[in-house]
Amino acid sequence: MISLLDYGAGNVRSLRNAIHALGFRLTEIERPEDILKAERLIFPGVGAFGAAMERLRGLGYVEPLKEYLAAGRPYLGICIGLQALFEGSDESPGVAGLGLIPGRIRRFEAPGLSIPHMGWNDARVERESPLFADYAGEKLYFVHSYRAEPNPENADWCLATTDYGAPFLSAVQKGRVGAVQFHPEKSGAAGLRLLRHFLAGEEGGAPVAGWASRAEPTRFAKRIIACLDVRANDAGDLVVTKGDQYDVREAGEVRNLGKPVELAQRYYEEGADEITFLNITGFRDFPLSDQPMLEVLQRTSEQVFVPLTIGGGIRAFTDGDSRHYSALDVANAYFRAGADKISIGSDAVEAVEAYLARGGAKDGSTAIERIAEVYGNQAVVISIDPRRVYVDSAEATRHPVVETVTPGPNGEPYCWFQCTIKGGREGRDVDVVELARACEDLGAGEILLNSIDRDGTGAGFDLELVRSVRAAVGIPVIASSGAGCLEHFSEVFAATGVEAALAAGIFHRREVPIQAVKSYLREQGIEIRT
Repeated sequence: MISLLDYGAGNVRSLRNAIHALGFRLTEIERPEDILKAERLIFPGVGAFGAAMERLRGLGYVEPLKEYLAAGRPYLGICIGLQALFEGSDESPGVAGLGLIPGRIRRFEAPGLSIPHMGWNDARVERESPLFADYAGEKLYFVHSYRAEPNPENADWCLATTDYGAPFLSAVQKGRVGAVQFHPEKSGAAGLRLLRHFLAGEEGGAPVAGWASRAEPTRFAKRIIACLDVRANDAGDLVVTKGDQYDVREAGEVRNLGKPVELAQRYYEEGADEITFLNITGFRDFPLSDQPMLEVLQRTSEQVFVPLTIGGGIRAFTDGDSRHYSALDVANAYFRAGADKISIGSDAVEAVEAYLARGGAKDGSTAIERIAEVYGNQAVVISIDPRRVYVDSAEATRHPVVETVTPGPNGEPYCWFQCTIKGGREGRDVDVVELARACEDLGAGEILLNSIDRDGTGAGFDLELVRSVRAAVGIPVIASSGAGCLEHFSEVFAATGVEAALAAGIFHRREVPIQAVKSYLREQGIEIRT
Protein backbone atom coordinates (compact mmCIF):
# COMPACT_ATOMS: atom_id res chain seq x y z
CA MET A 1 0.00 0.00 0.00
CA ILE A 2 1.56 3.26 -1.20
CA SER A 3 0.08 6.12 0.80
CA LEU A 4 0.25 9.86 0.13
CA LEU A 5 0.25 12.30 3.02
CA ASP A 6 -1.42 15.37 1.53
CA TYR A 7 -1.77 18.02 4.21
CA GLY A 8 -3.45 20.49 1.87
CA ALA A 9 -0.74 22.84 0.63
CA GLY A 10 0.50 23.14 -2.91
CA ASN A 11 0.31 21.10 -6.07
CA VAL A 12 0.05 17.42 -5.15
CA ARG A 13 -1.89 16.52 -8.30
CA SER A 14 1.33 16.30 -10.33
CA LEU A 15 2.81 13.78 -7.89
CA ARG A 16 -0.35 11.68 -8.03
CA ASN A 17 -0.25 11.82 -11.81
CA ALA A 18 3.43 10.81 -11.87
CA ILE A 19 2.74 7.82 -9.63
CA HIS A 20 -0.18 6.74 -11.81
CA ALA A 21 1.90 7.25 -14.98
CA LEU A 22 4.51 4.89 -13.52
CA GLY A 23 1.84 2.21 -13.11
CA PHE A 24 1.34 2.30 -9.34
CA ARG A 25 -1.83 2.70 -7.32
CA LEU A 26 -2.11 5.16 -4.50
CA THR A 27 -4.15 5.57 -1.32
CA GLU A 28 -4.70 8.80 0.58
CA ILE A 29 -3.94 9.51 4.23
CA GLU A 30 -7.27 10.78 5.56
CA ARG A 31 -6.93 10.13 9.31
CA PRO A 32 -3.98 9.92 11.72
CA GLU A 33 -4.36 6.14 12.05
CA ASP A 34 -3.91 5.75 8.26
CA ILE A 35 -0.23 6.69 8.64
CA LEU A 36 0.62 3.58 10.63
CA LYS A 37 -1.32 1.41 8.16
CA ALA A 38 0.82 2.58 5.25
CA GLU A 39 3.33 0.20 3.74
CA ARG A 40 5.16 2.96 1.87
CA LEU A 41 4.59 6.60 2.78
CA ILE A 42 5.20 9.66 0.60
CA PHE A 43 5.15 13.11 2.22
CA PRO A 44 5.36 15.95 -0.36
CA GLY A 45 5.05 19.60 0.49
CA VAL A 46 5.77 23.15 -0.54
CA GLY A 47 5.52 26.48 1.20
CA ALA A 48 6.45 27.71 4.63
CA PHE A 49 7.91 25.32 7.20
CA GLY A 50 5.75 26.71 10.00
CA ALA A 51 2.50 26.51 8.05
CA ALA A 52 3.25 22.90 7.11
CA MET A 53 4.10 21.80 10.66
CA GLU A 54 1.12 23.58 12.18
CA ARG A 55 -1.16 21.95 9.64
CA LEU A 56 0.29 18.52 10.48
CA ARG A 57 -0.29 19.16 14.17
CA GLY A 58 -3.82 20.37 13.56
CA LEU A 59 -4.61 17.18 11.66
CA GLY A 60 -3.14 15.02 14.44
CA TYR A 61 -0.48 13.62 12.10
CA VAL A 62 2.72 14.49 13.99
CA GLU A 63 2.80 11.69 16.58
CA PRO A 64 1.88 8.81 14.25
CA LEU A 65 4.35 10.16 11.71
CA LYS A 66 7.11 10.19 14.32
CA GLU A 67 6.20 6.63 15.27
CA TYR A 68 6.27 5.52 11.63
CA LEU A 69 9.70 7.11 11.09
CA ALA A 70 11.14 5.77 14.36
CA ALA A 71 10.30 2.27 13.16
CA GLY A 72 12.39 2.86 10.04
CA ARG A 73 9.53 2.13 7.68
CA PRO A 74 9.67 3.13 3.96
CA TYR A 75 9.33 6.89 3.64
CA LEU A 76 10.02 9.38 0.86
CA GLY A 77 9.87 13.06 1.79
CA ILE A 78 9.83 15.70 -0.94
CA CYS A 79 10.89 19.34 -0.34
CA ILE A 80 9.13 20.23 2.95
CA GLY A 81 8.95 16.47 3.47
CA LEU A 82 12.75 16.59 3.81
CA GLN A 83 12.95 19.78 5.86
CA ALA A 84 10.31 18.55 8.32
CA LEU A 85 12.65 15.72 9.36
CA PHE A 86 14.94 18.26 11.05
CA GLU A 87 14.57 19.86 14.48
CA GLY A 88 13.37 23.21 13.18
CA SER A 89 13.82 25.94 10.59
CA ASP A 90 14.96 29.55 10.66
CA GLU A 91 11.98 30.23 8.42
CA SER A 92 9.63 29.63 11.36
CA PRO A 93 11.40 30.23 14.69
CA GLY A 94 9.75 28.46 17.59
CA VAL A 95 8.08 25.82 15.41
CA ALA A 96 9.42 22.34 16.06
CA GLY A 97 10.10 19.87 13.27
CA LEU A 98 9.88 16.11 13.56
CA GLY A 99 13.39 15.99 15.03
CA LEU A 100 14.56 12.82 13.33
CA ILE A 101 17.68 14.46 11.89
CA PRO A 102 19.77 16.77 14.11
CA GLY A 103 20.10 20.40 13.12
CA ARG A 104 18.08 23.27 11.72
CA ILE A 105 17.10 24.39 8.25
CA ARG A 106 18.86 27.65 7.30
CA ARG A 107 18.18 30.32 4.68
CA PHE A 108 20.45 30.56 1.65
CA GLU A 109 22.88 33.39 2.24
CA ALA A 110 25.56 34.43 -0.26
CA PRO A 111 26.36 37.73 -2.00
CA GLY A 112 24.80 37.95 -5.44
CA LEU A 113 22.77 34.76 -4.99
CA SER A 114 19.19 34.89 -6.25
CA ILE A 115 16.79 33.43 -3.70
CA PRO A 116 14.78 31.21 -3.99
CA HIS A 117 17.04 28.56 -5.50
CA MET A 118 14.58 28.04 -8.32
CA GLY A 119 15.38 25.92 -11.33
CA TRP A 120 17.46 23.01 -12.53
CA ASN A 121 20.60 21.81 -10.77
CA ASP A 122 22.22 18.41 -10.43
CA ALA A 123 23.05 16.25 -7.41
CA ARG A 124 26.41 14.99 -6.21
CA VAL A 125 25.67 11.49 -4.93
CA GLU A 126 27.84 10.92 -1.86
CA ARG A 127 27.20 7.20 -1.30
CA GLU A 128 25.50 4.31 -3.01
CA SER A 129 21.74 3.98 -2.88
CA PRO A 130 19.18 2.25 -5.10
CA LEU A 131 17.28 5.55 -5.28
CA PHE A 132 20.08 6.90 -7.50
CA ALA A 133 20.87 3.57 -9.15
CA ASP A 134 20.69 4.86 -12.72
CA TYR A 135 21.24 8.55 -12.08
CA ALA A 136 23.69 9.97 -14.62
CA GLY A 137 24.07 13.52 -13.36
CA GLU A 138 20.93 14.88 -15.02
CA LYS A 139 19.42 18.16 -13.88
CA LEU A 140 16.71 18.00 -11.21
CA TYR A 141 14.14 20.68 -10.37
CA PHE A 142 14.58 22.63 -7.13
CA VAL A 143 12.49 25.44 -5.68
CA HIS A 144 13.30 26.53 -2.12
CA SER A 145 14.70 29.42 -0.08
CA TYR A 146 15.89 27.36 2.90
CA ARG A 147 18.25 24.40 2.92
CA ALA A 148 19.77 21.73 5.14
CA GLU A 149 23.50 22.14 5.66
CA PRO A 150 25.71 19.04 5.63
CA ASN A 151 27.69 18.75 8.88
CA PRO A 152 29.21 16.05 11.12
CA GLU A 153 25.97 15.70 13.09
CA ASN A 154 23.96 14.61 10.05
CA ALA A 155 26.77 12.90 8.13
CA ASP A 156 25.14 9.48 8.53
CA TRP A 157 22.05 10.85 6.73
CA CYS A 158 23.88 12.51 3.82
CA LEU A 159 22.99 10.83 0.52
CA ALA A 160 23.49 13.65 -2.00
CA THR A 161 24.58 17.27 -1.98
CA THR A 162 24.08 20.16 -4.40
CA ASP A 163 25.95 23.43 -4.74
CA TYR A 164 24.22 26.78 -4.65
CA GLY A 165 26.52 29.32 -3.08
CA ALA A 166 27.59 26.48 -0.76
CA PRO A 167 26.76 22.77 -0.60
CA PHE A 168 23.41 21.72 0.85
CA LEU A 169 21.74 18.36 1.40
CA SER A 170 19.72 17.54 -1.70
CA ALA A 171 18.95 13.98 -0.54
CA VAL A 172 19.08 12.20 2.82
CA GLN A 173 18.65 8.54 3.68
CA LYS A 174 19.11 6.14 6.55
CA GLY A 175 17.79 2.64 6.03
CA ARG A 176 14.40 2.82 4.37
CA VAL A 177 13.75 6.45 5.37
CA GLY A 178 14.77 8.91 2.68
CA ALA A 179 13.93 12.38 1.40
CA VAL A 180 14.88 14.72 -1.41
CA GLN A 181 14.92 18.51 -1.60
CA PHE A 182 14.14 18.54 -5.33
CA HIS A 183 10.79 17.58 -6.87
CA PRO A 184 11.08 14.23 -8.71
CA GLU A 185 7.60 14.67 -10.17
CA LYS A 186 8.79 17.92 -11.79
CA SER A 187 12.24 16.65 -12.84
CA GLY A 188 11.34 14.94 -16.08
CA ALA A 189 12.63 11.45 -16.84
CA ALA A 190 15.40 11.53 -14.21
CA GLY A 191 12.96 12.34 -11.43
CA LEU A 192 10.47 9.71 -12.55
CA ARG A 193 13.18 7.04 -12.45
CA LEU A 194 14.04 7.91 -8.85
CA LEU A 195 10.38 7.90 -7.91
CA ARG A 196 9.93 4.47 -9.53
CA HIS A 197 12.78 3.03 -7.42
CA PHE A 198 10.98 4.06 -4.24
CA LEU A 199 7.58 2.88 -5.40
CA ALA A 200 9.02 -0.50 -6.40
CA GLY A 201 10.54 -1.01 -2.96
CA GLU A 202 14.15 -0.40 -3.95
CA GLU A 203 14.88 2.55 -1.66
CA GLY A 204 16.95 0.63 0.87
CA GLY A 205 18.01 -2.45 -1.04
CA ALA A 206 21.34 -3.81 -2.16
CA PRO A 207 24.32 -1.56 -2.95
CA VAL A 208 24.62 -0.30 -6.48
CA ALA A 209 27.11 -2.26 -8.58
CA GLY A 210 29.84 -0.10 -10.07
CA TRP A 211 28.82 2.94 -8.07
CA ALA A 212 31.35 5.78 -7.83
CA SER A 213 31.02 9.18 -6.19
CA ARG A 214 31.17 12.40 -8.21
CA ALA A 215 33.52 15.03 -6.83
CA GLU A 216 32.97 17.88 -9.29
CA PRO A 217 30.70 20.84 -8.41
CA THR A 218 27.09 20.81 -9.47
CA ARG A 219 25.99 23.47 -11.95
CA PHE A 220 22.85 25.58 -11.87
CA ALA A 221 21.17 25.88 -15.27
CA LYS A 222 19.53 28.76 -17.09
CA ARG A 223 15.87 28.03 -17.89
CA ILE A 224 14.04 28.19 -21.20
CA ILE A 225 10.31 28.68 -20.65
CA ALA A 226 7.51 28.23 -23.16
CA CYS A 227 4.60 30.62 -22.64
CA LEU A 228 1.06 29.93 -23.81
CA ASP A 229 -1.34 32.88 -23.93
CA VAL A 230 -4.75 31.25 -23.61
CA ARG A 231 -8.16 32.73 -24.37
CA ALA A 232 -11.48 31.81 -25.92
CA ASN A 233 -11.76 32.63 -29.60
CA ASP A 234 -14.90 34.05 -31.19
CA ALA A 235 -16.39 30.56 -31.49
CA GLY A 236 -15.90 29.96 -27.76
CA ASP A 237 -13.02 27.47 -28.13
CA LEU A 238 -10.04 27.74 -25.81
CA VAL A 239 -6.96 28.43 -27.95
CA VAL A 240 -3.35 29.50 -27.65
CA THR A 241 -2.85 32.87 -29.27
CA LYS A 242 -0.07 35.45 -29.54
CA GLY A 243 -0.21 39.21 -29.55
CA ASP A 244 1.63 41.83 -31.51
CA GLN A 245 2.23 44.43 -28.80
CA TYR A 246 -0.69 42.77 -26.98
CA ASP A 247 -3.07 42.78 -29.97
CA VAL A 248 -4.11 39.15 -30.53
CA ARG A 249 -6.33 39.71 -33.58
CA GLU A 250 -5.38 39.32 -37.20
CA ALA A 251 -7.82 40.04 -40.06
CA GLY A 252 -10.52 40.41 -37.43
CA GLU A 253 -10.01 36.95 -35.93
CA VAL A 254 -8.21 35.81 -32.79
CA ARG A 255 -4.91 34.20 -33.83
CA ASN A 256 -5.25 30.47 -33.23
CA LEU A 257 -1.86 28.81 -32.76
CA GLY A 258 -3.06 25.55 -31.27
CA LYS A 259 -4.75 23.82 -28.35
CA PRO A 260 -3.28 24.51 -24.89
CA VAL A 261 -2.85 20.94 -23.65
CA GLU A 262 -1.42 19.65 -26.93
CA LEU A 263 1.07 22.51 -27.19
CA ALA A 264 2.17 22.09 -23.57
CA GLN A 265 2.79 18.38 -24.19
CA ARG A 266 4.81 19.21 -27.31
CA TYR A 267 6.99 21.69 -25.44
CA TYR A 268 7.61 19.22 -22.62
CA GLU A 269 8.78 16.62 -25.14
CA GLU A 270 10.95 19.23 -26.87
CA GLY A 271 12.76 20.05 -23.62
CA ALA A 272 11.07 23.16 -22.19
CA ASP A 273 12.17 23.69 -18.59
CA GLU A 274 8.82 25.16 -17.58
CA ILE A 275 5.40 25.85 -19.10
CA THR A 276 3.56 29.09 -18.35
CA PHE A 277 -0.15 29.58 -19.08
CA LEU A 278 -1.40 33.16 -19.15
CA ASN A 279 -5.20 33.44 -19.19
CA ILE A 280 -5.24 36.73 -21.03
CA THR A 281 -8.93 37.62 -21.29
CA GLY A 282 -11.22 35.21 -19.54
CA PHE A 283 -13.11 35.02 -16.32
CA ARG A 284 -12.00 38.33 -14.84
CA ASP A 285 -15.24 38.64 -12.89
CA PHE A 286 -15.55 35.06 -11.62
CA PRO A 287 -12.16 33.28 -11.72
CA LEU A 288 -13.40 30.12 -10.04
CA SER A 289 -15.98 29.71 -12.78
CA ASP A 290 -12.99 29.21 -15.06
CA GLN A 291 -13.59 25.49 -15.47
CA PRO A 292 -11.94 25.33 -18.90
CA MET A 293 -8.65 26.74 -17.54
CA LEU A 294 -8.75 24.49 -14.49
CA GLU A 295 -9.29 21.57 -16.83
CA VAL A 296 -6.29 22.65 -18.92
CA LEU A 297 -4.10 22.49 -15.81
CA GLN A 298 -5.53 19.15 -14.73
CA ARG A 299 -5.03 17.54 -18.13
CA THR A 300 -1.59 19.05 -18.66
CA SER A 301 -0.31 17.81 -15.30
CA GLU A 302 -1.22 14.27 -16.31
CA GLN A 303 1.49 14.18 -18.95
CA VAL A 304 3.84 17.12 -18.37
CA PHE A 305 6.38 16.62 -15.57
CA VAL A 306 8.04 20.02 -15.42
CA PRO A 307 6.79 23.09 -13.48
CA LEU A 308 3.54 24.75 -14.54
CA THR A 309 2.69 28.41 -13.89
CA ILE A 310 -0.76 29.96 -14.31
CA GLY A 311 -1.57 33.66 -14.49
CA GLY A 312 -4.71 35.70 -15.04
CA GLY A 313 -7.61 36.40 -12.68
CA ILE A 314 -5.87 35.44 -9.44
CA ARG A 315 -7.50 37.96 -7.14
CA ALA A 316 -10.35 38.37 -4.67
CA PHE A 317 -13.88 38.48 -6.07
CA THR A 318 -17.53 38.14 -5.16
CA ASP A 319 -19.66 35.85 -7.32
CA GLY A 320 -23.24 36.28 -8.51
CA ASP A 321 -24.56 34.70 -5.30
CA SER A 322 -22.72 37.30 -3.18
CA ARG A 323 -20.22 34.68 -2.03
CA HIS A 324 -16.77 36.16 -1.44
CA TYR A 325 -13.57 34.42 -2.47
CA SER A 326 -10.12 35.63 -1.49
CA ALA A 327 -7.13 35.59 -3.82
CA LEU A 328 -5.83 32.76 -1.64
CA ASP A 329 -8.98 30.74 -2.41
CA VAL A 330 -8.45 31.27 -6.13
CA ALA A 331 -4.75 30.37 -5.91
CA ASN A 332 -5.57 27.25 -3.94
CA ALA A 333 -7.94 26.07 -6.69
CA TYR A 334 -5.22 26.49 -9.30
CA PHE A 335 -2.62 24.73 -7.15
CA ARG A 336 -4.96 21.81 -6.59
CA ALA A 337 -5.61 21.67 -10.34
CA GLY A 338 -1.90 21.20 -11.08
CA ALA A 339 -0.18 24.60 -10.99
CA ASP A 340 3.17 24.94 -9.21
CA LYS A 341 3.27 28.72 -9.31
CA ILE A 342 0.71 31.47 -9.79
CA SER A 343 1.37 34.73 -11.58
CA ILE A 344 -0.15 38.04 -10.44
CA GLY A 345 -0.25 40.99 -12.84
CA SER A 346 -2.49 44.05 -12.59
CA ASP A 347 -3.42 43.35 -8.97
CA ALA A 348 0.26 43.50 -8.06
CA VAL A 349 0.45 47.07 -9.36
CA GLU A 350 -2.56 48.08 -7.26
CA ALA A 351 -1.11 46.29 -4.22
CA VAL A 352 2.16 48.17 -4.63
CA GLU A 353 0.38 51.50 -4.99
CA ALA A 354 -1.30 50.87 -1.62
CA TYR A 355 2.03 49.68 -0.14
CA LEU A 356 3.77 52.87 -1.28
CA ALA A 357 0.92 55.00 0.06
CA ARG A 358 1.56 53.40 3.48
CA GLY A 359 5.18 54.44 3.28
CA GLY A 360 6.41 50.95 2.40
CA ALA A 361 4.67 49.22 5.29
CA LYS A 362 3.31 45.69 4.95
CA ASP A 363 -0.09 44.94 6.50
CA GLY A 364 -0.59 41.32 5.42
CA SER A 365 -3.64 42.13 3.31
CA THR A 366 -2.28 41.76 -0.21
CA ALA A 367 -2.66 38.63 -2.31
CA ILE A 368 1.13 38.46 -2.57
CA GLU A 369 1.56 38.34 1.21
CA ARG A 370 -1.28 35.94 1.90
CA ILE A 371 -0.37 33.41 -0.79
CA ALA A 372 3.35 33.53 0.07
CA GLU A 373 2.59 32.98 3.76
CA VAL A 374 0.84 29.68 3.03
CA TYR A 375 2.63 28.38 -0.06
CA GLY A 376 6.00 30.11 0.22
CA ASN A 377 7.37 32.97 -1.83
CA GLN A 378 8.58 30.53 -4.50
CA ALA A 379 4.92 30.00 -5.47
CA VAL A 380 4.27 33.69 -6.29
CA VAL A 381 5.39 35.18 -9.60
CA ILE A 382 4.82 38.84 -10.44
CA SER A 383 4.10 39.47 -14.12
CA ILE A 384 5.08 43.05 -14.97
CA ASP A 385 3.96 44.76 -18.19
CA PRO A 386 6.05 47.94 -18.58
CA ARG A 387 6.33 50.35 -21.47
CA ARG A 388 8.94 52.99 -22.20
CA VAL A 389 8.22 56.62 -21.40
CA TYR A 390 10.79 58.86 -23.10
CA VAL A 391 12.05 62.07 -21.49
CA ASP A 392 14.56 64.78 -22.45
CA SER A 393 16.47 64.67 -19.16
CA ALA A 394 16.86 62.67 -15.98
CA GLU A 395 15.35 65.61 -14.07
CA ALA A 396 12.12 65.47 -16.08
CA THR A 397 10.67 62.65 -13.96
CA ARG A 398 10.86 61.35 -10.40
CA HIS A 399 11.43 57.85 -11.78
CA PRO A 400 14.87 56.31 -12.39
CA VAL A 401 15.84 56.65 -16.04
CA VAL A 402 18.23 54.90 -18.39
CA GLU A 403 20.23 56.61 -21.10
CA THR A 404 18.93 54.54 -23.96
CA VAL A 405 20.65 53.34 -27.11
CA THR A 406 17.27 53.63 -28.88
CA PRO A 407 16.15 57.30 -28.56
CA GLY A 408 12.50 58.25 -28.42
CA PRO A 409 10.36 59.41 -31.36
CA ASN A 410 11.54 62.99 -30.88
CA GLY A 411 15.12 62.06 -30.16
CA GLU A 412 14.70 61.87 -26.37
CA PRO A 413 17.89 60.31 -24.93
CA TYR A 414 16.34 58.96 -21.72
CA CYS A 415 13.43 56.76 -20.74
CA TRP A 416 11.83 55.24 -17.69
CA PHE A 417 9.73 52.08 -17.61
CA GLN A 418 6.11 52.67 -16.64
CA CYS A 419 4.06 49.81 -15.19
CA THR A 420 0.67 49.17 -16.74
CA ILE A 421 -2.51 47.27 -15.93
CA LYS A 422 -5.40 45.80 -17.91
CA GLY A 423 -3.23 44.19 -20.53
CA GLY A 424 -1.19 47.33 -21.11
CA ARG A 425 -4.20 49.55 -21.71
CA GLU A 426 -3.70 51.75 -18.65
CA GLY A 427 -0.43 53.20 -17.35
CA ARG A 428 0.24 53.99 -13.69
CA ASP A 429 2.66 56.32 -11.93
CA VAL A 430 4.80 53.39 -10.77
CA ASP A 431 8.09 52.45 -12.41
CA VAL A 432 9.33 48.92 -12.96
CA VAL A 433 12.14 49.03 -10.39
CA GLU A 434 9.80 50.47 -7.77
CA LEU A 435 7.28 47.71 -8.44
CA ALA A 436 9.78 44.85 -8.50
CA ARG A 437 11.42 45.88 -5.22
CA ALA A 438 8.08 46.37 -3.49
CA CYS A 439 6.81 42.97 -4.65
CA GLU A 440 9.98 41.31 -3.40
CA ASP A 441 9.44 42.95 -0.01
CA LEU A 442 5.81 41.81 0.03
CA GLY A 443 6.91 38.21 -0.47
CA ALA A 444 7.04 37.43 -4.19
CA GLY A 445 9.60 34.87 -5.28
CA GLU A 446 10.08 35.62 -8.96
CA ILE A 447 9.60 38.37 -11.56
CA LEU A 448 8.23 37.69 -15.05
CA LEU A 449 9.40 40.78 -16.91
CA ASN A 450 7.50 41.51 -20.12
CA SER A 451 7.93 44.43 -22.51
CA ILE A 452 5.02 46.02 -24.31
CA ASP A 453 7.44 47.77 -26.68
CA ARG A 454 9.15 44.53 -27.74
CA ASP A 455 6.17 42.15 -27.67
CA GLY A 456 5.81 40.33 -30.98
CA THR A 457 8.58 42.33 -32.67
CA GLY A 458 11.30 39.67 -32.84
CA ALA A 459 13.82 42.47 -32.19
CA GLY A 460 15.30 40.85 -29.10
CA PHE A 461 14.77 41.24 -25.38
CA ASP A 462 14.84 44.79 -24.01
CA LEU A 463 18.27 44.54 -22.39
CA GLU A 464 18.06 47.97 -20.76
CA LEU A 465 14.80 47.03 -19.09
CA VAL A 466 15.95 43.57 -18.05
CA ARG A 467 19.30 44.79 -16.74
CA SER A 468 17.68 47.47 -14.57
CA VAL A 469 15.33 44.99 -12.86
CA ARG A 470 17.92 42.22 -12.49
CA ALA A 471 20.20 44.67 -10.68
CA ALA A 472 17.40 45.89 -8.39
CA VAL A 473 16.13 42.65 -6.82
CA GLY A 474 17.49 39.51 -5.18
CA ILE A 475 14.83 37.14 -6.51
CA PRO A 476 14.97 35.33 -9.88
CA VAL A 477 13.98 37.26 -13.00
CA ILE A 478 12.50 35.83 -16.22
CA ALA A 479 13.14 37.89 -19.36
CA SER A 480 10.18 37.95 -21.75
CA SER A 481 9.07 39.64 -24.99
CA GLY A 482 11.00 40.16 -28.20
CA ALA A 483 12.92 36.92 -28.80
CA GLY A 484 13.31 36.35 -32.53
CA CYS A 485 16.43 34.23 -33.03
CA LEU A 486 18.91 31.98 -31.21
CA GLU A 487 21.33 34.80 -30.51
CA HIS A 488 18.75 36.73 -28.51
CA PHE A 489 18.74 34.05 -25.80
CA SER A 490 22.50 33.98 -25.30
CA GLU A 491 22.55 37.77 -25.46
CA VAL A 492 20.07 38.25 -22.63
CA PHE A 493 21.80 35.72 -20.38
CA ALA A 494 25.27 37.17 -21.00
CA ALA A 495 24.25 40.83 -20.79
CA THR A 496 21.88 40.75 -17.80
CA GLY A 497 22.48 37.62 -15.70
CA VAL A 498 18.78 36.69 -15.57
CA GLU A 499 17.89 33.18 -14.52
CA ALA A 500 15.41 32.39 -17.31
CA ALA A 501 14.18 33.49 -20.72
CA LEU A 502 10.64 33.04 -21.97
CA ALA A 503 9.26 32.97 -25.50
CA ALA A 504 5.97 32.22 -27.17
CA GLY A 505 5.34 33.00 -30.83
CA ILE A 506 8.66 31.74 -32.19
CA PHE A 507 8.05 28.41 -30.45
CA HIS A 508 4.40 28.18 -31.50
CA ARG A 509 5.24 28.82 -35.15
CA ARG A 510 8.31 26.52 -35.00
CA GLU A 511 10.52 29.38 -36.15
CA VAL A 512 13.06 28.64 -33.42
CA PRO A 513 12.75 25.16 -31.84
CA ILE A 514 13.46 24.81 -28.14
CA GLN A 515 16.18 22.22 -28.68
CA ALA A 516 17.88 24.54 -31.17
CA VAL A 517 17.97 27.23 -28.47
CA LYS A 518 19.47 24.80 -25.98
CA SER A 519 22.07 23.47 -28.41
CA TYR A 520 23.14 26.99 -29.27
CA LEU A 521 23.39 28.03 -25.61
CA ARG A 522 25.48 24.95 -24.86
CA GLU A 523 27.84 25.88 -27.68
CA GLN A 524 28.14 29.34 -26.12
CA GLY A 525 29.18 27.83 -22.79
CA ILE A 526 25.90 28.61 -21.02
CA GLU A 527 24.75 25.91 -18.60
CA ILE A 528 21.37 24.47 -19.53
CA ARG A 529 19.35 21.31 -18.96
CA THR A 530 19.69 18.93 -21.90
